[in-house]
Amino acid sequence: MDSKDDRDKEWSTSLPYALCHFSTSGGAVAVATAFTHPLDVVKVRLQMQLLGQRGPLVGMGETFGRIIKVEGVRGLYLGLVPALTRSTLYGGAFSGALATALTNPMEVLKVRLQMNSRRGLTGEIHKIISEEGFRALWKGVGPAMTRAGALTASQLVTYDESKQALLKWTHLEEGFHLHLISSFVAGTVGTLVTAPVDMLKTRLMLQQDSRGPRIYRNVFHCAYQVVLTEGAGALYKGGFATFARIGPQTTITFLVCEKLRKLAGMNAM
Repeated sequence: MDSKDDRDKEWSTSLPYALCHFSTSGGAVAVATAFTHPLDVVKVRLQMQLLGQRGPLVGMGETFGRIIKVEGVRGLYLGLVPALTRSTLYGGAFSGALATALTNPMEVLKVRLQMNSRRGLTGEIHKIISEEGFRALWKGVGPAMTRAGALTASQLVTYDESKQALLKWTHLEEGFHLHLISSFVAGTVGTLVTAPVDMLKTRLMLQQDSRGPRIYRNVFHCAYQVVLTEGAGALYKGGFATFARIGPQTTITFLVCEKLRKLAGMNAM
């Protein structure tokens, strides 16, 4: 008769297990994305402030208020469809930089729509391809891949190490409170590591008309120009909004993923 360990090992290498793994990961990321999307819209607006100039910046709260006043609550959910599409594929089927390269068109569409494009999803796709070429859907893919790799690595490592440290040095046990604290730490570290790269990614993705003169030739030129014209602190434009989004998003992602894994009969992460 097979032992319990043998059955567990067989389950962990089976197709149903793989499907459960992808489903729980993708579902968790999608839930977190839907919840934190308004903060992502605010972050993109902040990152595009004073393009090529120095000056006083509008804060997160004022930007949030302006969006609601001018565009309504709907403005906080611009680009949600491509965001959910990307996050589900990203969290459920791939990992890291490879996932980002494959889903980059969704990210480009998301940030374009978040800048209050009135064309809608299909209209924006048509405009990008007709005016800028098919390759424009992969604008910013370099920093996007770098950001994704750094974010995934920093979050997973920090989450795992935080859990182990808390289990060892506190009275916490496997469960909600342990997952909550560990995921919050992971979100904080992820923000600090990736905020500058995320800002450069946004600038490149929103650069219009690849056939005409461009402000930024590549990510290194973009970083140089941003620091030169706007100051080094500009690399952290939208940094607080990034933290306000990534913190809860990471927390929700890990909490939901742990819960879904438990419901599916899988071990904790």
